[in-house]
Amino acid sequence: MWLFFIFVAIPIIEIALFVQIGGWLGLFPTLLIVIITAALGTYLLRSQAIATFGNIRQSFETLQNPAEPLAEGAMLLFAGALLLTPGFFTDLIGFLLLTPWFRGHLFQYLKNQFQMQNKKFRGNTQESQNRYSKRERRPVIIEGEYHEETRKPRSKDE
Repeated sequence: MWLFFIFVAIPIIEIALFVQIGGWLGLFPTLLIVIITAALGTYLLRSQAIATFGNIRQSFETLQNPAEPLAEGAMLLFAGALLLTPGFFTDLIGFLLLTPWFRGHLFQYLKNQFQMQNKKFRGNTQESQNRYSKRERRPVIIEGEYHEETRKPRSKDE
């Protein structure tokens, strides 16, 4: 339901901002601002994406957890899509995603949300395992013997 709200609300906000700013500045200055923000956003995105992909590569090379650099890369990709979309509201969100401070706070928030969901999920599964499974869990070992068979290749007549 909230996804439907986002897909309806964002275009309405964008249209309202275009009407207000276009009425205040005029058509051509408004279009010029949209073009300039797209070009500036592309330039900033390119410079930050190079650094972020370097961090991703470094985290893989040093065998560190790549979650934060990968999340930053995803946020930068989303920021680029928002900055290339014409509109003032999407540009604002895109420029916010380009700031490292905002990305760091957003990553921490999302990380905490996923940890809470994970704890809730693990708690439910452990509780259900304890409730329904009274016996001790042990690995299943099946003993047996084997011997190797060699078969003759079949001829076409058989």
